[in-house]
Amino acid sequence: MAGVSSRPMREPTTDRNTKNPAVNHLFVQPPARLSYKTRFGVFSFFKCIQLFLCILTRRLNVSFHCRIEFFNTSVLQEGKGADALKPPPLIGRFGTSLKIGIVGLPNVGKSTFFNVLTKSQAAAENFPFCTIDPNESRVPIPDERYDFLCQFHKPASKIPAFLNVVDIAGLVKGAHAGQGLGNAFLSHINACDGIFHMTRAFDDEDIIHVEGTVDPVRDMEIIHEELRLKDEEMISPIIDKLEKTAIRGGDKKLKPEYDIMCKIKSWVVDEKKHIRYYHDWNDKEIEVLNKYLFLTSKPMIYLVNLSEKDYIRRKNKWLVKIKEWVDSHDPGALVIPFSGGLESLLQDKSEEERQKYCTEHKTQSALSKIIKAGYAALQLEYFFTAGPDEVRAWTIRKGTKAPQAAGKIHTDFERGFIMAEVMKFQDFKEEGSESAVKAAGKYRQQGRNYIVEDGDIIFFKFNAPNAPKKK
Repeated sequence: MAGVSSRPMREPTTDRNTKNPAVNHLFVQPPARLSYKTRFGVFSFFKCIQLFLCILTRRLNVSFHCRIEFFNTSVLQEGKGADALKPPPLIGRFGTSLKIGIVGLPNVGKSTFFNVLTKSQAAAENFPFCTIDPNESRVPIPDERYDFLCQFHKPASKIPAFLNVVDIAGLVKGAHAGQGLGNAFLSHINACDGIFHMTRAFDDEDIIHVEGTVDPVRDMEIIHEELRLKDEEMISPIIDKLEKTAIRGGDKKLKPEYDIMCKIKSWVVDEKKHIRYYHDWNDKEIEVLNKYLFLTSKPMIYLVNLSEKDYIRRKNKWLVKIKEWVDSHDPGALVIPFSGGLESLLQDKSEEERQKYCTEHKTQSALSKIIKAGYAALQLEYFFTAGPDEVRAWTIRKGTKAPQAAGKIHTDFERGFIMAEVMKFQDFKEEGSESAVKAAGKYRQQGRNYIVEDGDIIFFKFNAPNAPKKK
């Protein structure tokens, strides 16, 4: 099709259970030169085809499987001006030491995933609430740019960016009312800034399920409703208190907060929706949301735990249903299939054995994709400082200006900021050295209003503060 490029498709396979043809995986990537509207039209066209095939295959009782990454709408956020899709508002704690928690029902593979992700040994057993106290660890962000800079400079010190991950105890229906670990569990989620929502999409008679059967859509509904009900429980007393002071007490300063809380209540309690679904919160409303840090305002990524067999062959009976549910309940959210069993198997192998296994089975680990997605969901990015002494990735929030980025290195850098000398990583890699980048006219001097971009290589110039005079 003109204007559309796709990876070559393998020949249609046959589903072993139904003996019917199974559609393979199509990857659609409109060329960057196309306008935003054209790119949006291309994706809309393929979305309509996918929905039609889903309906058709259900009626004909045939097997249809699609690659979930096809539905990732991040490409649609590249438009400019009036055509651009609005990014989600920045709701949550300020700072860069943010955490993402692994949330799901008991026995869906959370601790196994945590162990392979962090290369740790948290308890992972075949019974509910194996995890009680949350486990926390830092995971380095895989980045070829960082690896290149380390290889180029061969520095004495190497410090990558990290993602803070928390393994949280399993949630059960009724947790908001104290069932299972109840409020303790929900307080652990409240301490996190984002959520890896894990669901189980594999059958295994040796691994019990707290609901008796495997149904990932039902499980996702349980988690979503428990988080919403906990927020509903929090909202009512807040409004009652504000009503007492702002309405009956006549405190005009609190009236705007009361009105905002009523709007939040209408969305969460009456509409029964999560706060993050609504992307049009204004600055005043975001201030109130950041004051209370509701559970449903946290960014969420959906992780689907498949069997090793299903992950390798890229087919699972639940994937289409899961994506349909996410599209209707959490539009635009990312769904990432992975296999805890496969990741555990790969972790026990040497690097050479892992590469050989993945090549033979035409598969790859999903951990890098998950780590990067979690980091991005927290609206974090990083810039580099690089030289023979140290190569380091400095974590900042998206939209950070140069003086504040300099302050991540040292507060004196921010107070005495003069300028930021910036190289784009791609320019450095293509030209081969800093001097070559300068000779090519690609070395930039940026002032106070420069917004640092992910992967910038920066050298800051600043005035050293005067030392206090001795008395």
